[in-house]
Amino acid sequence: MEISRTIGRDPGHQGPSPSGSTGEDVIDLGALFSTLWRGKWLIALGVLVALLIGGYYAYIAATPLYRSTAVVILETNQEQIVDLQSVVGGLSGDTSEVNSEVEVLRARSLMRKVVDRLDLTNDPEFDTELQPESLKSRIKSMVGLGAATVVLPPEQEEQRIRDAVISNLLEVVTVRNVPLSLVFQVTVETENARKSALIADTIVDLYILNQIEVKFEATEQATLWLSERVAALQSKLEEAEVKASKFSAATELVSVEGLRALERQIKELRDRIATAQVNRTTQANRIETLEAADTRADQADISNDAQLERFLPRVESAPEIAEAFDTRFQIVLQRSRQDLARADQQLAALRASEAELSRQVSRQSEDLITLQQLTREAEATRVLYEYFLSRLNETSAQQGIQQADSRILSDAVVPNQPSAPRKSLILAMSAILGLMLSAGLILLREMRNNSFRTGRELEGATGYTVLGQIPAMPAASRAKVLQYLSDKPTSAAAEAVRNLRTSLMLSNVDNPPKVVISTSSVPGEGKTTNSLALAQNLLGLGKRVLLVEGDIRRRTLHQYFKDMPEKGIVSVLSGELTLAEVVHRRQGFGADILGGEKSSTNAADLFASDRFRALIEEARGAYDMVIIDTPPVLVVPDARIIADQADAIIFTVQWDKTSKTQVEESLRMFHNSGQRITGLVLSQISPKGMKRYGYGGTYGAYSGYGAKYYTN
Repeated sequence: MEISRTIGRDPGHQGPSPSGSTGEDVIDLGALFSTLWRGKWLIALGVLVALLIGGYYAYIAATPLYRSTAVVILETNQEQIVDLQSVVGGLSGDTSEVNSEVEVLRARSLMRKVVDRLDLTNDPEFDTELQPESLKSRIKSMVGLGAATVVLPPEQEEQRIRDAVISNLLEVVTVRNVPLSLVFQVTVETENARKSALIADTIVDLYILNQIEVKFEATEQATLWLSERVAALQSKLEEAEVKASKFSAATELVSVEGLRALERQIKELRDRIATAQVNRTTQANRIETLEAADTRADQADISNDAQLERFLPRVESAPEIAEAFDTRFQIVLQRSRQDLARADQQLAALRASEAELSRQVSRQSEDLITLQQLTREAEATRVLYEYFLSRLNETSAQQGIQQADSRILSDAVVPNQPSAPRKSLILAMSAILGLMLSAGLILLREMRNNSFRTGRELEGATGYTVLGQIPAMPAASRAKVLQYLSDKPTSAAAEAVRNLRTSLMLSNVDNPPKVVISTSSVPGEGKTTNSLALAQNLLGLGKRVLLVEGDIRRRTLHQYFKDMPEKGIVSVLSGELTLAEVVHRRQGFGADILGGEKSSTNAADLFASDRFRALIEEARGAYDMVIIDTPPVLVVPDARIIADQADAIIFTVQWDKTSKTQVEESLRMFHNSGQRITGLVLSQISPKGMKRYGYGGTYGAYSGYGAKYYTN
């Protein structure tokens, strides 16, 4: 699996990288399968090991287990001699009841009966303490890691053993309800075929017996409870009847019909009161109107008296008539007042009668209600008493004739073949597990890889072109590297250097580079070897080559050439010697070498000086190619300072070692300095490592195909 991410890419470098990355995180499925294919032998080994382990477990280590199943069915339509459904509660067959029965079949109480009946506490399969001590347990005891022994009283110890046996029994028992049915399968899996069948049959037998016992106990408890309730209700009924009788005798109650007649009288009285009230109001209004009349004409008109009407025409002409009119009006007014008084008396009498009759009806109603309540209580007690008496008789009749709600549909059969281990499944799962673990390890190794193994990876991660891929040279020491290249001109390493030379020259066809610096992230990545090899290869083209040791602190070239002079580049920059006086030409190499030289002056200051720029210009005129071997980028800034005078920058990355972070940081430093890398070199490639990682078939130089072209 390859998750590509561009690092250190030059802003001017447009377009996708050679690996197809666009600079964003992508999951390359092709790379994923390629990675797995490269690790095919590891996957095959993992699958083989897993199959061996699985086969050992399935055929040798695992204990054969035998499975036997007994089947029972619930019967919800059983006939009852009497209706005792509410007493003993037969099963209804709904989902909750079915689930409950599954739990009953697996209940510890039922398993306890099975343990006692079959004496499983003396069976080593269930009482593991009876088994021989395993090697693992003995080792734990020897080193003091075994469980501490706690001494318990005999009764507690016996109970502890029984509880452990019950728990172990539950682990081998499986209860399953057949979907959309009332059928239950009780499956037992043990090390003995007959034992499995015996335990399964015992479980269903005790389950059915338990149903009968539960019903019998429920009936017995119901009978006892009903007897107590009947006796209590009988006493309560007698008490209620006596209380109602005494209350009826102590009160003078009329009948309900008489009470209704009194209520009708009250209604008639209230109607008469309403009429009398209207009459009284009329009389009062008449008196008020008469008293308010101001003239004799109004008085005669309001009084409606014939005599006053006869007097009225003559009252103005005869004073005696006027006096007679007034006398007659007072008589009429007095008569009206008397009528009002009689109306008040009549209304008061009617109201008094209505109040008395209402009190009488109220007393009668309260007494009647009390009597009716007492009568109802007695009747309710009688009904309840008769109901419980009937239930008591039914329950008593049901005792001793209970039947289970289930029956055995199929007895357990003694199996002929073990049910476990399932050898084919174990082997298949082992192969799958081995495949998954091996693939996971390969992918994990690939994901954890923080280095570069192919030029494609390096180009995809950086966006820069890989100019060459140099294999590790089988030289005994650094001093033997040049000899190896000279002795093996057709080796894979020599051809790789030629490829680097060609790529470098073609990097700028119109203006081939003359001053090239070789650098890397950290020491030991092969940049100096690449510089020497490139210089030697350029000599084969008839080029005049100057190899400059820019790493004056370490003076690495002295490890390749033992007879290097003490004076070097520092003497030239100080003006003490000229370039021609300092350059060293070693026999068998051919290129001029300007070695390093220790200096008290800071190296970065030397390379940033005008004298260094003048030296490079002088070298440009004197040589066809100047190769400067600089210090690592992450160690000192010398390489970036020298790069300002160079035409091309070759950046070396050690195969399967230099981290991506180091490369990223180095390229970022060049980018921040405004300098662009010309190309990368993947160095010290191990052919065996390429094959081990599965790249040998892709990169022909590191596979069997290369043997046809190279002589190593």
